Amino acid sequence: MGKPKIYVLDTNVILHDHKAIRQFKDNDLVIPTAVIEEADKFKKGNDTLAYHARGFMRELDKITNGKTFGKNGVPIGPGLGRIKVEPNHPFPDDLAELFKDDIQDHRILSTAMWVRDTHPGTFVALVTKDVNLRLKAKAAGMAVQDYLTDRVDDGKLDERLHEVLRKTLDSSLMQALCYGPDSAIDWQSVQDTRPEANQLFKFSWEEGAAGGARPEDSDSGTVCARFDADRGKIVLIKTREACGIRPRNDEQKMAIDACLNPKVDLVALTGGAGTGKTLIALASALEQERDYDQIILSRPTVILGNQDIGYLPGDQKSKMSPFLQPLMDNLNVIKEKFRPGSREAQRIDAMLTMEKLIIEPLAYIRGRSLGKCFFIIDEAQNLTPHEIKTIITRAGEGTKMVFTGDVFQIDQPYLDQWTNGLSHIAEKLAGQKLFQHVFLRKGERSPLSDLAAKLL
Repeated sequence: MGKPKIYVLDTNVILHDHKAIRQFKDNDLVIPTAVIEEADKFKKGNDTLAYHARGFMRELDKITNGKTFGKNGVPIGPGLGRIKVEPNHPFPDDLAELFKDDIQDHRILSTAMWVRDTHPGTFVALVTKDVNLRLKAKAAGMAVQDYLTDRVDDGKLDERLHEVLRKTLDSSLMQALCYGPDSAIDWQSVQDTRPEANQLFKFSWEEGAAGGARPEDSDSGTVCARFDADRGKIVLIKTREACGIRPRNDEQKMAIDACLNPKVDLVALTGGAGTGKTLIALASALEQERDYDQIILSRPTVILGNQDIGYLPGDQKSKMSPFLQPLMDNLNVIKEKFRPGSREAQRIDAMLTMEKLIIEPLAYIRGRSLGKCFFIIDEAQNLTPHEIKTIITRAGEGTKMVFTGDVFQIDQPYLDQWTNGLSHIAEKLAGQKLFQHVFLRKGERSPLSDLAAKLL
């Protein structure tokens, strides 16, 4: 058994996961006093950062249980290492001039370097989710790492982005799938192992198949299908229209099918700008409005847990208008599918007036119990795994949730495509009957938008 390592934790690690101190196996941990000072500033409030700050303080108090840290710290628990709160220490003389600003990041880095220098022969690393601090640490010659516990590995992320299986089937199977009495085929005729629940397929006709037998709505001659775990069969995904919105490609067809499927309570739609994620989710919700008591559209106001909108003028509605306008834009696209004054357009306006259709920031959803509602969360890539878990656990009986976002366009400073909540649920919930993930590839907003997404 190797000698325990020492990890010095930055504030953003414990604010990301207050139980992080139990994730380092038998290695020892050091918490600089600067981290305690920073965490104390976040402990008040109802947001996620406050939740983690308070949780960390309670964990640390529980571990010490009246003891002092002493020279070697205190045991974290069975099979785990020891933890110690270390007073702040200055930089070595040769680096003092390079880090003149007296800021918390520098205090944490200088303390980590002091721990390293006072423990020769022991591996010591600073753990932080702050890319800027990691670069400073590397420049100063300090070993530094990201917090990787809830990180989706590259292989699994790539797998989730390419999860549609492409296969060529002979004419008899394609005829049975497309035109058979139940539009389904046995999975054993396609592959040797049973597919995961809601596994998506794109089937192509074998060479020489009669062109006239191919469905007119297929994309490039392909047929879309999904594994129905309840039936134990691969079923055809038909082209379905939702509130005037018709799919323009195979992935949009799959997305509408997922959003309209009553057996799937949780849907994740990922893809780049202009692929139709939010529009499809909203159109599907309006198509099924009779099945739900309320339709709620929401999105984080820049970053959930740090919604400081008080500086904006006006009442709550005025303050939130800039953040929620993209959702209104999608609603207007749907309304434009119908004549002004038509029954469908009036129905949408009535839903807004009667608050059956609500557009509001995610911060105001916290604490609610969401029963029998269709809940759409836009820009979900800016949520942490804990935040998404908190939202999903609000779901009551008869509620459906759709998370939309682009995991490669993240505005949260301590998240990336591997650690955001949207990637997390796509990886953790894959294969569950109640969950389906669709990655939309092709931009359909406009030729100009699609060109910019590809080349710029």
